[in-house]
Amino acid sequence: MRKYFETIRFVVILGLFTSTVLLGMEYITNKRIEAVIEARFKQSVLDAHSLSYTDSNFEDIYSDEITELELEANTFYVSNTTGNVTFEFSGGGVWGPISGVITLDSNFLLIVNIIVLVQEETPGLGGIVAEDQYLETFVGKSMLPSIDIVKDALTLENNQVDSITGATKTSDAFEIILNTTYSELKTIWDNQ
Repeated sequence: MRKYFETIRFVVILGLFTSTVLLGMEYITNKRIEAVIEARFKQSVLDAHSLSYTDSNFEDIYSDEITELELEANTFYVSNTTGNVTFEFSGGGVWGPISGVITLDSNFLLIVNIIVLVQEETPGLGGIVAEDQYLETFVGKSMLPSIDIVKDALTLENNQVDSITGATKTSDAFEIILNTTYSELKTIWDNQ
């Protein structure tokens, strides 16, 4: 009976010790993880504005070149040089979330840059939504009346982009994400 209680006591003490160590490590690493996520996001905003930086100077360039505007619980990242505006977009793709940043010209109309930061679409098919070559087809396109991702178009209008071959559902989801985010934020931007 005594061995039984000693075993239980040992397991409880070991459990408390390991739990304390794990909680301490979580506390320490959470702050570092948050700092890395914030740094990567700032670098993405700089990339969206085509600003050059290094790992050692991105904070200075960000603070010199970008103004953060908080409007109705949304953050707009405005270039102090060009007036171009970057904001986040996010929504559901076919297999998971698709999120990133889009930069529009100072008139809040033409796409200057678009970067997908997170996506879980099928590699080689829907995953193309995050590839630079595909995203470059959006540059110069108009968000009004809406961005249209079309299939098999012979000619493209100023607000149209080719869909991803073999990934119609991903293309449709991406179109909805961009248009929904734009229409919500355009109203906020226009009323500032």
